[in-house]
Amino acid sequence: MQNNSTSVVIPGRKLGRINNYESGIGTYVRGNSIFSSVVGYKTITEYDIEEGDMSDETDNLPIISVTKDKKALIVPIIESIVTGKVSRVNTRYATVKILCCDGQVLSEGYLGIIRVQDIRATEVDKAEIYNSFRPGDIVKAEVLSLGDARSYFLTTGKNELGVIFAKSVSGATMIPISWEYMQCTKTKMKEPRKVAKVI
Repeated sequence: MQNNSTSVVIPGRKLGRINNYESGIGTYVRGNSIFSSVVGYKTITEYDIEEGDMSDETDNLPIISVTKDKKALIVPIIESIVTGKVSRVNTRYATVKILCCDGQVLSEGYLGIIRVQDIRATEVDKAEIYNSFRPGDIVKAEVLSLGDARSYFLTTGKNELGVIFAKSVSGATMIPISWEYMQCTKTKMKEPRKVAKVI
């Protein structure tokens, strides 16, 4: 088995085709091509046929991976489930600081945007940012697209996505009482939110 580290790559960089390589850590397959999902070094692991490390089913294809400091950096990609904190809201979107991706804490900060049309899957025209999120809320969302150079586009359209933790205007923790309301444990006042369904 041989490891060959080559150039530094960024997320979305095409690395090769699936008929030439196996997709390894830090990569994903789209169509017939393998792309980088993290920032790091492209590594190709080749197996010697006599070692018997690879089965006949894979045709002894080398594995292409992207790693840095022997550990892959986690970068959100399309369909990743992320957890983040709402930093600000306006009438068109909520800005989210992404903290975790697919259950792993991120070493670098990324920004996401939940647009008003991406809050929920039904009755989209009735959705309002101020009735769905407030600054300080912790939300669970799915990466919808890579967005622009500054942030990812996120969606909370699925039932299991939305606010998972919030504090009321009085500063007390709130508990969900429906998919669109949370209640303050101190004052018992209700506040609107796009609540994530607990699975």
